[in-house]
Amino acid sequence: MSTKVTSIGLKGLEGYRVQVEVQVKTGLESIVIVGLPDASVKESKERVSAALHSMGFPLLDIKVTINLSPAEQKKNGPLFDLAIAIGILKAGNFLQSSVPEDAGFIGALSLDGTILPVEGMIAAILAAKRLKIKQLYLPFDPNLPRIEIPDLELVYIQSIQDVIAALNGQQFLPFLPPVNQTDESITIERDFNQIIGHAFAKRALEIAASGGHYVLMDGPPGCGKSLLAETFPSILPPLSKEEQLEKVSLYQLAGVPSNSLTLPPYRHPHHSASAVSIIGGGTSPKPGEVSLAHHGVLFLDELGEFSKKTLDMLRQPLENEKVTISRVHSTVTYPAKFIFIAAMNPCPCGYLGSSKQYCTCTEKQIKSYKGRVSGPILDRIDILLTLEPVKLKGNDFTGIESSADIRARVIAARERQYARYGRDICNGKVSFEQLIRTSPLTNTQQQRLQQLSMKYGLSNRVQIKLIRLARTISDLKGEGTISNGSLEEAMRLRKMESQLHQIMGGSPQVRISEST
Repeated sequence: MSTKVTSIGLKGLEGYRVQVEVQVKTGLESIVIVGLPDASVKESKERVSAALHSMGFPLLDIKVTINLSPAEQKKNGPLFDLAIAIGILKAGNFLQSSVPEDAGFIGALSLDGTILPVEGMIAAILAAKRLKIKQLYLPFDPNLPRIEIPDLELVYIQSIQDVIAALNGQQFLPFLPPVNQTDESITIERDFNQIIGHAFAKRALEIAASGGHYVLMDGPPGCGKSLLAETFPSILPPLSKEEQLEKVSLYQLAGVPSNSLTLPPYRHPHHSASAVSIIGGGTSPKPGEVSLAHHGVLFLDELGEFSKKTLDMLRQPLENEKVTISRVHSTVTYPAKFIFIAAMNPCPCGYLGSSKQYCTCTEKQIKSYKGRVSGPILDRIDILLTLEPVKLKGNDFTGIESSADIRARVIAARERQYARYGRDICNGKVSFEQLIRTSPLTNTQQQRLQQLSMKYGLSNRVQIKLIRLARTISDLKGEGTISNGSLEEAMRLRKMESQLHQIMGGSPQVRISEST
């Protein structure tokens, strides 16, 4: 006799339906698993056999064949233990009730029949919703948030006996320990009212947060680049319920603890980090820093110290908001939708163009240092800033805007974008066709943009980014169309680019201050 039980397999963050087909027949006691199982899946037969024996269902004088369908998809992890056990019970006539076709089963088994949490459960839950599974039997994990998804009933169980009772129609109340949650307030450590000066940079970061734009800050050591980047997440809107689940799911797959649910993630890898740790990978591909920053911020300090290979590998996630990792046995895709912020010194010693200290770098050193940031990477950055040290003398320490005030304007600007595009997408990510259709430029604005392009040799990508920036600035002002003032401000936010290219080409003394 054979039976089928539904489970869920994971390919990165993407889940797919797995049919666990079980056939039981008289013969020499054995369990065979086919369907491209990896080592952890092959070991399921020992865990399942011991668990069923402990629960009073010994597999005596029977041969069990288990097929994990689709057969061409490699299966990994102990996610299928529970489904295999239920399939054996049903096929071996130990379970009299039927197993619903729209019910799914995920979870690992201990030797005493207890069902244990596994990596990727949230990804499996989200996949179950997409696969239109009505009931999902799974173990409870107190480290994960309480999840409520419409049209999907989550049945939390502790042992195989609980599953049998539920399938037989018996009423039981699963014991759910309290969820381990961290106080969100302790994670908010920095506020914009603690930053003195840098009004132009604060304005630029507000625009970046409103439209999802990328930022590169250039300036000598101690001018405040890292402080501004670390404070930037405080002006981002809190994560929605769906975004929270995606964030926790990625962190769980990577085996990294997540201390906050509602706050956007902030990732700050060191410049010595390998390309695999930043992009993701490994024998069984895991999410990297670009995916752990999903719906949040990726900050690369000392951008010029990262290897050129690592920086060039950022092109795909910066452009497509996802990263694809190919290996011999599998190819997985992880989401990577983040706001990219980078900071770098003007030269290796950091004091090129400074009026306070003398630069000791040679022209060759400067050119090599700047050359690590390629033109394609610069093209993908929207806002280019040059910062100077702030003088405390003469600055007003009172009346500085707080992050809460800025965040309120950011949320309002994003709501205008969501309403205009009919979905939750920002100006920095929406397709250019939809952007220009909803916010066309006037003839005068088009001519101004063409003049700027001819003067500075801007690529088509940079011209489009100027339009995106202008649209975001108009959204912050509450304007229905792109105004001339917004377009001029967008041009000022890109004014540093020609100087950057000149520095890379060997004209080391050109600098632009924040006041320009």
